[in-house]
Amino acid sequence: MIKRTAVDLCPLCGGEKMPGATTFTADLSSGIVVVRNVPATICAQCGADWIEDSIARRLEEIVEEARKKRLQIEVTTLE
Repeated sequence: MIKRTAVDLCPLCGGEKMPGATTFTADLSSGIVVVRNVPATICAQCGADWIEDSIARRLEEIVEEARKKRLQIEVTTLE
């Protein structure tokens, strides 16, 4: 039997957290930014997701670029 640590378990539901990908969205009030295939840790039970700080910084850059472009909709993937 494998003993799970608190780090491996979702703090919301107790499900197992696993590596995966998620979709990030930001509402800029003047438009929407959607970033697909964002690496994240995802709860297998409830679907909650966590994004690492380095990935979050890249997402902030993408949102800022979209804000400067003043687009109503920006859909991209994280590369």
